[in-house]
Amino acid sequence: MTGTGPARFATILADRTVQEGAGGGRQITTERLTEAIAALRDAQKRYGRDKAPLEWAMLQNNLGNALRRLGERENGTIHIEEAIGVYRGALEVYTQSRAPLEWAMTQNNLGAALRILGQYETRTTRLEEAVEAYRAALREYRPERVPHDWAMTQHNLGAALRTLGERETGTARLEEAVAAYRQALRVRTRERTPLEWAMTQTNLGNALAVLGEREGNTARLREAAQAYREALKAYRRERHPRDWARTLANLGNALSSLGDRENETGYLREAITAYREALKEHPRQNGPLDWAMIQNNLGNALAWLAERDEGIGRMDEAIACYDAALGEFTYSRTPMQWAITQNNRGGALLRQGERENGVARFEAAVAAFNDALSVFVAASAIYHLETCWENRDRAIALIAERCAAHSVAAK
Repeated sequence: MTGTGPARFATILADRTVQEGAGGGRQITTERLTEAIAALRDAQKRYGRDKAPLEWAMLQNNLGNALRRLGERENGTIHIEEAIGVYRGALEVYTQSRAPLEWAMTQNNLGAALRILGQYETRTTRLEEAVEAYRAALREYRPERVPHDWAMTQHNLGAALRTLGERETGTARLEEAVAAYRQALRVRTRERTPLEWAMTQTNLGNALAVLGEREGNTARLREAAQAYREALKAYRRERHPRDWARTLANLGNALSSLGDRENETGYLREAITAYREALKEHPRQNGPLDWAMIQNNLGNALAWLAERDEGIGRMDEAIACYDAALGEFTYSRTPMQWAITQNNRGGALLRQGERENGVARFEAAVAAFNDALSVFVAASAIYHLETCWENRDRAIALIAERCAAHSVAAK
């Protein structure tokens, strides 16, 4: 057996961003969104761009919002891409000099759509464009002039920077994300805007958690756990079950990483309990991608616990969680999340193979790692790429070692 360190399992995090004009739309059904899109298109026929340009631009912005929110609920990216085109059309009328605040509003909404599309794609171009759009909006959104809009855009900028930073090897983007969230919290206080405060606390926790993982810094992970616990003071299970579940799952991520870093099974057991409670309030049909994210991360905690406490079936449970997540994280729909989960699944198979005879588990691990590498290479996701290569090479070496030992025994 080689002397390489233990396989690392990658946590998948989800940030929440805010678009202007959302109007409490989390309760709006897909049918209502489709009706709204049709009504907005009809209204644009009455308010032509040439006859009433500002009214037309406002309708464009609202149409973009509806398309974006519809796209978030669907498998493909058609409506997200359409929303981007619609926002850009509005910006041809809403110029910075003519309508500065409306221009900033539309830049923020454009950034939100670009960030969603960037999460689906392996390239980082859309994410970089999202950062540019948010920073453009901040040229007009000043804290002394429109503090809440400024804080909202700082929050959204942090989300785009965090996603970019997760794909890079350094920590500069992640540090910028933390700074953006902390800027937003200057305005978003628990007393003034408790739900917005909780949302930003959750996203701050996400950025700190990735920094803690990247740096091997348990102090960052403890800060992340504290940010999630703060958010849970506002997100109550009985009033905000989905937000509560999402934040509890994120707390599970921080506890899981702490348990792995500090070799403390108590944190891992607490994380597993948190994930399972979160899944009770977050069934697959209500948010399949968030559900898959929690399944992946539950698999990580089970795998880390199985490494330290060889309970019956824990690694099998971990693999079952990864397989469940891959039912929603598909190569065509969410290639990066699919690759991360394949890499994690490979790590669990590698660990199983070390405890069994034969090479079947190792071969399955190599196949999973190769699948993941096909995305990590295309995306230049260096951080994930290096870990995945190391794990695959370890599995290949163990296959060769087992086969050589078998040949010697057979003579």
